[in-house]
Amino acid sequence: MKNFIHPDFLLEGKTAREIYHDFAGDLPIIDFHCHLSPKLIADDHNFDNLGQVWLEGDHYKWRAMRTNGIDEKFCTGAPSFYEKFMKWAETVPHTVGNPLYHWTHLELARYFNIHDLLNSKTADNIYHDASEMLKHKDFSVKNILRKMKVDVVGTTDDPADTLEDHARLKNSEVKVCPTWRPDNLIKTDDPEAFSAYIKKLEKTAEKQITNYADLLKVLDERHAFFDKMGCRASDHGLDRMYYTDAAGTDPDKAFKKLLQGEKLTEEETEGYRFRLMQELCKLNHKRGWVQQFHLGAMRNNNTRLFNKLGPDTGFDSIGNPQDSVKISRFLDSLDVNNELAKTILYNLNPADNEMFVTMIGNFQDGSVPGKIQHGAAWWFLDQKTGMEKHLESLSVLGLLSRFVGMVTDSRSFLSFPRHEYFRRIACNHIGNEVDKGIIPYDREILKNLVEGISYKNAKGYFGF
Repeated sequence: MKNFIHPDFLLEGKTAREIYHDFAGDLPIIDFHCHLSPKLIADDHNFDNLGQVWLEGDHYKWRAMRTNGIDEKFCTGAPSFYEKFMKWAETVPHTVGNPLYHWTHLELARYFNIHDLLNSKTADNIYHDASEMLKHKDFSVKNILRKMKVDVVGTTDDPADTLEDHARLKNSEVKVCPTWRPDNLIKTDDPEAFSAYIKKLEKTAEKQITNYADLLKVLDERHAFFDKMGCRASDHGLDRMYYTDAAGTDPDKAFKKLLQGEKLTEEETEGYRFRLMQELCKLNHKRGWVQQFHLGAMRNNNTRLFNKLGPDTGFDSIGNPQDSVKISRFLDSLDVNNELAKTILYNLNPADNEMFVTMIGNFQDGSVPGKIQHGAAWWFLDQKTGMEKHLESLSVLGLLSRFVGMVTDSRSFLSFPRHEYFRRIACNHIGNEVDKGIIPYDREILKNLVEGISYKNAKGYFGF
């Protein structure tokens, strides 16, 4: 019987198979946005077992397990990783139709050459076989990156981070770049937490921050340090874009109120966040970075379990469609003075696809191919249907050939087959268009298109 993960997995037609195997399958990986630990890479860590590397911190799997009626203790509780893995294996057959089913079996095949379908009957053997492999030096974190042909990893790092682990990775065979993620500076709903964060930033910067001008000076210095350490991108995880044209917006007054433990009004909040985001984006332009905006997550919906487990534990969802006016006004507020950096906009609500693709066209200026990007299908859209819709929207309303391609956005070192998953889906989409006569069968056009969106465009866009 043919393995589920076989050479032509997801490739429906002859052209799709041809262009995947000829142009995409063997290319290296640039994973310019993820949440991998630079410390684990610098330490060249070996994981103890398959349960640990697969289930620790993976809220995608936790959501599926909860939906399957698995007790919370097997997601975030005290049971052993073996016990948790067995509950995950029990859940896997119920994920048919979900990308988790594809990812699970791609990862078993690519890392461990295991082609059995994971279920309660096969779980014990799979667990012990894979766990034994993980203990060997061949499966250290750096060797996992080599095995998957990873050229570049872009981690996610706070301005208050010392980047000491990145310093240890300066001459690494796989380039590991920090990514500037200053989200804590706009989390103003809890003044006490905000003030505690500013103290942390002061400690790292060895500078006192008593007003907005102090903050901007420290941020410029930290930004310069990140640049020296190889950072070439920022990332901003926002519920939405901020903008106000209200007169009298005073970010210094708002900042001082927060340090004094006072809550901001809605108007003050919008003004402070807008003005600070402007300044952060000007720094990105100043140093020639790419800036990424992940927009539209509705986070921490379950108050009871958020209070018990904290953020990033699987209780987030797709938010309302984005405010196109605020996105336009924010980008224009930078572009009007020619201070708009290369920008990638990711939407989480699929209803925003066409709006985002047409929005990026407003700010292309001919200075860089694809200067403003519609980012890869993200989070809940990171699946076959979501990717196909993204590719279709970008094809008909933009230039698919200039797309910078896929990211894992993952905390797992076993997630790199998501690039293969994307490449197969993209080649299948393109191949089907060729077979329908919508795209010509021209080997040069197809080669440039597939190699570009799989690897080359990202390499050129970020300057890696």
